[in-house]
Order: sequence, then structure tokens, then C-alpha cells
Amino acid sequence: MRWLSHVRLPLEPGSWRIGCENGQIVAIEPLPEGAAAAGENWQGDWLSPAGVDLQINGGLGLAFPELQPADLPRLLELLELLWRDGVEAISPTLVTCGIAPLRQALSVLRQARQQHRPGRCRLLGAHLEGPFLAAAKRGAHPAEHLAEPSLEALEARIGGFEDEIALVTLAPELPGAESVIAALRRRGVLVSLGHSAANEAQAGAAFEQGVGMLTHSFNAMAGLQHRSPGPIAAAVLRGDVALGLIADGVHVAPSMAVLLQRLAPDQVVLVSDALAPYGLADGTHRWDERALIVENGSCRLEDGTLAGVTLPLLEAVRRLASWSGDGERAIAAATVLPRRLLGEERSCIQQLLDRPLRDALRWSGPASSLRWRRAG
Repeated sequence: MRWLSHVRLPLEPGSWRIGCENGQIVAIEPLPEGAAAAGENWQGDWLSPAGVDLQINGGLGLAFPELQPADLPRLLELLELLWRDGVEAISPTLVTCGIAPLRQALSVLRQARQQHRPGRCRLLGAHLEGPFLAAAKRGAHPAEHLAEPSLEALEARIGGFEDEIALVTLAPELPGAESVIAALRRRGVLVSLGHSAANEAQAGAAFEQGVGMLTHSFNAMAGLQHRSPGPIAAAVLRGDVALGLIADGVHVAPSMAVLLQRLAPDQVVLVSDALAPYGLADGTHRWDERALIVENGSCRLEDGTLAGVTLPLLEAVRRLASWSGDGERAIAAATVLPRRLLGEERSCIQQLLDRPLRDALRWSGPASSLRWRRAG
């Protein structure tokens, strides 16, 4: 048995020792304070599962809504890149597009899902970001493909793929949204408020209907205003609504990202919002028929509209930790809490048991300069 001692686990107080056999984690035991333990002393380094990204739009030049069968080899290459970047699973995000391209993309993702193997990031169900969005809050989503919420419009898009959808972002204040939310929740699909003009009361009503998340909190929605609290305040006060956050320092100011996590430490879930140029160099790239200008990890349309990032998910962990001084919460927000949001009820300890050590992540250094590597 190989033992690792003085290990910390996110959201599991105290110090731990980890027993490994044939490369598998087979024992996790508390280590009393001040106790000496045989084995490799990790000196307080963190051990966590790998990352889970619930909002990623593409990479290596591929935009998920534009996937075609010929793109399958490059899609598998992207999944290998994501694995190398410490991400174990993603919910491939399909922004607002036409019905035919959407269904074709879902078909290609189905094929890729069937070809999963070790050393590749796993494809979860898709995240449909649109088309049921508020026109005034559409951001970079093309106006011509927005749609009014209805069961017919939903069926036209996901009929035959219902069991391969994990998450849908919509504006719950739109007429017809309530029936769509109910239909999605009956199928176990997570519904998120995003690209929405909902006020505090409308957001609260949506949460009562089963909406369980905010998509990229602060962006494309009302902010925290002292006389108009908006959906963020409603979610924080409720306590059980996840708060998706892009922690690049551009979408949300570092101070506001830290404030949000301090207000709701168990609700913030980090997402990358990475676009097709993820894994490629800065410069001008194509996004549907539009130019996408990438500089220092940020993606903007030619008119300056912020569209996304090219930063890896775990870079968001490093940045949030450096701003907040709380490495544990930053790690949990990209590893443990996304799993919990998708229905994983096991603790971090239970998630790590029986996992190959090489598939987990080791986090070292102070929060100001947190760094990660594969644990095995």
C-alpha cells in the first residue's frame, strides 16, 4: 500500500491520508492534528477530482453548433486537449443557431460520446444556451435564430435527443417559458436563467418553477443594484441556486467575483465559456459568419461585444484563488460543486475512492500562486 499523508480535500475539513494500491485510491482516512504518519508527506497540498465545465462552446477551431460529421476526428482531439488541461467532463454548449445545424451538432456529439475512452474528456449531455432568450439581453447570440418558448419549438430542436440534453439556458420571464421549464424538469434537465431581463420577483418565480442555476452570473442579466436587486440577489437569498461564473477578470471584475463567492460560497460554479479558438493562438478567427477577435484570452466581435474566452477552466480556479485568497473554495467551484449540481450526491471523499490517482488533481502552493498537476 502506498500512503500519502497530510493531504487536504476540498470541502472536507481537516487533514487526511490517502491509501493507494495498484494506482487506485482505496482508502481515505482522517489524520489527527499533529499526528505523524508514514508515507509521502504532501504538506497540505489539495487532492481533488478533475474539472467539470458546464459551459464551453468549442475549441481547436471547432464551434459546437457548427459540428459536421467530418469534424469528428478533431472533436476527439479537442477532448484529449481538455483532458490534458485537467478537465474530466464537459457539457458541450450550443449557442443560438438554426434548427438544422443544432440537430446535426447533437448527432455528431452523440457519435463522439460513443467513442469515449480513457485519456479523453467525457461528453456529458449538451447545454443549449438559447434560443429562448430575451432579445435585449442576447449579447453575441444572433437575433435571427432567437425563438419564443413553446413545447413545439423545443421538440423541433431536441426531439430524438431528449436524453442527451443536460442543461438549457433560457429567459424565464418570456411568455411560454413556464411550460418549457416544466417539460425540461420532468426529463431531469437542469434549467438555467440567462440572457434574461428578469427582475427579482420574476427570477424568484422561476426558481419556484425549478430553474436551478444562473448562466454566467452578472453577464446578460440585471446586476446587483440597491433598489433593483435582480436575479443574483434572488438566487443568493434562496441558497440552492447555482451561480455560474466566468472568472477571467474581464466578464466580471475580480472584486465582484470574490464578493459573489463570499455571499454564496456553496453556490458559485466556475465555467470557462471557452469558444472555438480555445487551444489556438490569439488573432482573428471565424465564428459562424462573423469575425472573432482574440486577445489575451478574451474573445470579442468586431463591434466590441464580449463573446467568451479561450482560457482553460483551471485557469479560472487559479485566478479566483489569487483574488480571494481561498484556494479551497476556488478548487471546489470547478471540481466538486459542478458534480453536485448535476446530481452527484456523494462527498468529495466518496468521489475520489476507487478512482485512479492519476485521474485526480494535486494542487500546490498558496492561493496567490496556486498550481495543479495530475496527482499520479
